[in-house]
Amino acid sequence: MSDIGKSIRLMTRREFIRNTGMAGGGLILAANFSISSADGPLAGGDFAPNVYVNLLENGNVEIVCHRSEMGQGIRTSLMQVIADEMEADWGRVTLLQAIGDAKYGDQNTDGSTSIRNQFDLLRNAGAVARQMLVEAAADVWDVPATECVGRNHAVHHELSGKSLGYGELAGHAATMPMPDEVVFKSPDDYRYIGKPMDTVDGMAFTVGSASFGIDTVLPDMLYASIERCPVFGGKLVSVDDKAARAVGGVVEVIQLGNGTSPPAFNPLGGVAVLATNTWSAEKGRDALQIKWDLGANASYDSPGYRRQLEASVHADGTVALARGDVDTALASAAKTVEATYYAPLLAHAPMEPPAALARINADGSCDVWACTQDPQTAQGVVAGALGIEPAQVTINVTLLGGAFGRKSKPDFIAEAALLAKKAGKPVKVTWTREDDIRHGYFHSVSAQYLKGGIDADGRVTAWQQRTAFPSIGSTFGPSDGPGANELSLGCVDNPYAIDNMKIESCKATAHVRIGWLRSVSNVYHAFAASSFADELAHLAGRDPKDFLLELIGPDRHVNPADSGAEYGNYGHDMAEHPIDTARLKATLSEAASMADWGRKLPAGHGLGIAVHRSFVGYVATAAQVSVSDAGKLKVEELWTAVDAGTVVNPDRVRAQMEGAGIFGMSLAMFGEITAREGAITQGNFHNYPVARISDAPRAINVRIIPSDRKPGGVGEPGVPPVAPAICNAIFAATGKRIRELPLRNVSLV
Repeated sequence: MSDIGKSIRLMTRREFIRNTGMAGGGLILAANFSISSADGPLAGGDFAPNVYVNLLENGNVEIVCHRSEMGQGIRTSLMQVIADEMEADWGRVTLLQAIGDAKYGDQNTDGSTSIRNQFDLLRNAGAVARQMLVEAAADVWDVPATECVGRNHAVHHELSGKSLGYGELAGHAATMPMPDEVVFKSPDDYRYIGKPMDTVDGMAFTVGSASFGIDTVLPDMLYASIERCPVFGGKLVSVDDKAARAVGGVVEVIQLGNGTSPPAFNPLGGVAVLATNTWSAEKGRDALQIKWDLGANASYDSPGYRRQLEASVHADGTVALARGDVDTALASAAKTVEATYYAPLLAHAPMEPPAALARINADGSCDVWACTQDPQTAQGVVAGALGIEPAQVTINVTLLGGAFGRKSKPDFIAEAALLAKKAGKPVKVTWTREDDIRHGYFHSVSAQYLKGGIDADGRVTAWQQRTAFPSIGSTFGPSDGPGANELSLGCVDNPYAIDNMKIESCKATAHVRIGWLRSVSNVYHAFAASSFADELAHLAGRDPKDFLLELIGPDRHVNPADSGAEYGNYGHDMAEHPIDTARLKATLSEAASMADWGRKLPAGHGLGIAVHRSFVGYVATAAQVSVSDAGKLKVEELWTAVDAGTVVNPDRVRAQMEGAGIFGMSLAMFGEITAREGAITQGNFHNYPVARISDAPRAINVRIIPSDRKPGGVGEPGVPPVAPAICNAIFAATGKRIRELPLRNVSLV
């Protein structure tokens, strides 16, 4: 197997099993699945108690990372947890990247679940190794194991002063029985968990030696560029490839057929040009003469669809949550306000577009190298495309140059596998920026209608909300509107202490592939709900921060199911995680304090604030903006407070919140995908811009609220409050209420 990147260790399956210790004894963890096989201990002096840990005879420790690294630092955080519980010396620990394999349990790096859902599993992996080493030393010394302790890469017998290094004990530990249970370390004894630590990939990122999906190379491989129908659901009628085949370097032109209905994660189809280099493949693609049947979505256009969505939310929908009597409360309110909010389609646009390299072996098996967030799903999709068993597909996970949810969808990987089979050579598919923006899985367009009432004392007595957006479910089957999972992301999980509340979902049909993007439905739901709360505050003549604290109400746990909501399941059982309003208010108060809320600002400047809970992470953001007399907007500064429960690496949490600030700004200020005659009109950063250095605020200030709660999400929860905080700040600066995104389409004069 060829070396295709210094930062990724490549090996055959047999080498992987031998070197990472897949042959340890069985172990059941708190997550309720086995993380090791049952073939007995390793030969020699190595010790592999589970699939995550391998202690070599020389004392060095290899830790296997089963999640994907895309800049969030999971390869470092995962090592911190396991090494801490194992009491391993950080300087003697190295990391191996796992292939896609069910033995690791859930490998989908999505939904902010890597630490949140697997913290105890990872601790168990390290604690079992430590306990078995302690048992081995006790056996050697013929003393009770309770008199021994694993500490700093060795086991110590305190009474006699004896010590044995982990390497010395490796072979003997491999003969020890698996413990029935282990005791986790006290947080007071943590050496790595909760400590800021440099990322294990930091130097490679800095000097440019890190290897991503787009960097992978195999001998004799071909490069593919694929022309796809400009309209989703269209079909190939004919292709003239004579000119394309005449381009120097072009080797083959292959028709991939048409996409499936529903699309799921299958390729979109089209015509692929294969060449000896990327440039030739793209020039050959440009020379193709193709006729398409554009299909039923050719009439799709964004302005017309917006009108449909807004009409949908202005009519009665399907009740998703109800308590009290909203209609009566609105009729008797001293004041009411209603508003319609709109947010457009969005693209993921990671810096590294989708890329995958596939090779078909002589026995019909397939090896893949890909920047994937979900190697097990990729394994299944590739197997289905090739007509082989998943066990015949090996997914090697490279580093990811950004993802935001796009790379958990393996259509691009299946393209590479299909082309490799047809070409009889390894094939790398690299999407261009235009491919990525025009043919991805889009974050859904949405419209929301809200109406609220307040009494004579300025107290909110009624909240009505309707939401419409094409569902992610439409990618996998028939759908005419929001699903319960999506309504649980910022809509029915409303934390406000309002006696009369009704939330409805309204119909919407998809005309493009819909997929999840960082923070998913929370993005547009938080924009509407947090902006409307600010509207109610001004209607009541109250300070927005004080009003919001009162709106959230007393300390309590809120379960939307108590109000009849189908409280969905997105990456975790959300019903087990009711909204903790005390934590929500604490982040709001902290962000306001950081921003020195209430201070006097110059003319044309304003402060706005928003708070939102998603993926069991509580985040509040305050924004200061300035708006010039000519209407030019500048986000001057952001302040973010986050309660993410137990934090493994505070540096990574701060980085995620800072990144969420820029990401959220990009969506709020610039993000918009539009369609005309069914085709996406954007194609690159000139017409789908993201925030540049000149747009960035002078500072993004982050404060982590200390907590001993279970870990919450980090990667996604920082995004939702950014847009409403900015929009509320614009109102404070100008008196102009923002009800649509992106801001570049709105006049602030």
